[in-house]
Amino acid sequence: MKNTIFKGMATAIVTPMTENAIDYEALGRFIDFQIESGINAIVVMGTTGENATIEPEDQKEVIRYTVDRVAKRVPVIAGTGTNNTEHVLSNTRNACEVGADAVLVVTPYYNKATQNGLIQHFTAVADVSTVPVILYNVPGRTGCNLQPKTVAKLAEHPNIVAIKEATGNMAQMVELRALCGDKLDIYSGEDALTVPMMAMGAAGTISVLSNVVPKESVAMTDAAQAGDFATAAAWQCKLLPLINALFSEVNPIPAKAAVAAMGFGEEHLRLPLTPMEPETREKLYTEMRKLGIEV
Repeated sequence: MKNTIFKGMATAIVTPMTENAIDYEALGRFIDFQIESGINAIVVMGTTGENATIEPEDQKEVIRYTVDRVAKRVPVIAGTGTNNTEHVLSNTRNACEVGADAVLVVTPYYNKATQNGLIQHFTAVADVSTVPVILYNVPGRTGCNLQPKTVAKLAEHPNIVAIKEATGNMAQMVELRALCGDKLDIYSGEDALTVPMMAMGAAGTISVLSNVVPKESVAMTDAAQAGDFATAAAWQCKLLPLINALFSEVNPIPAKAAVAAMGFGEEHLRLPLTPMEPETREKLYTEMRKLGIEV
């Protein structure tokens, strides 16, 4: 097995914003809250962090700030993927320069590359990165599925160490496990499937849920890592209504609303994302209150 970046629960954090800028004060408090709650890694500038609407120079500064604030308490994983390979290479160099421990690279969206194109794309990124690379497969957002056989070929690269698998397809997860074995770690990219995927050998999850309930999320993955799947399954079931509420509108709209309601900045999103609708907002807040979160 290649070196594991983290095991357990990593939070794909939201990026608190003011109307026109990054809210670094709220971001710093939120990072501390996550680490003090026991989270095992921080993912910054992922989809949940609204990377698609943040300029590259600002992305670099957010990653730099996160690295400095985390101060080696947990690994920092930076999202650097776009649908333009040259831009990904630039973003990856920037993340490496400011001290990220790993990079998370999504499959190119809209372009919908062939499997051969995906191999060339990820190989180019892995060749320039000075830190480990995590592949990110989320066809529901990209329109492009990174096939297990393709992942197995990419796993031969010494710098490609893991995949965030967010197809929601357990059969594909099983095939990944069968083909890749101990060549790379698998992380769940679906909060509703954290425990089933860990039962099949996933090393953990990269989560939206843990923005809101980090302690409970860590309790779930801790139990799974310990082989106590009865306890882990009980947590998965208890947290499922909140998970559903967090995906009642496109991510990160609900997560941003939840984090703002918890006191970490204001609920500013960048267009084309807009604030939650009243009906789904109330359902989200209801589920948060059920778990003891004051909103």
